[in-house]
Amino acid sequence: SDKEAVVWFRKAAEKGDAVAQNNLGTMYLQDKRVPQSCKEAAVWFRKAADQGRAQAQCTLGAMYLHDKGVPQSCKLLGGLCVVSKGSR
Repeated sequence: SDKEAVVWFRKAAEKGDAVAQNNLGTMYLQDKRVPQSCKEAAVWFRKAADQGRAQAQCTLGAMYLHDKGVPQSCKLLGGLCVVSKGSR
């Protein structure tokens, strides 16, 4: 079920699984299985991005660019792009 999927993704994400963190962030960003929350999405994308998950780095960078759930910050955005480019 959808509720079960969220529970399992959250458990894995809280244990540090970058893929689960990215997936949970996506769920919050796209209003899938959980109420939409750009701020909550940013928290999970940040955790995954900090572990080198390129998809999360790009999504978080786009969130900064478009001021969705995070304050706009060109300095941070530039850093994310550099990190993301190096993670290919």
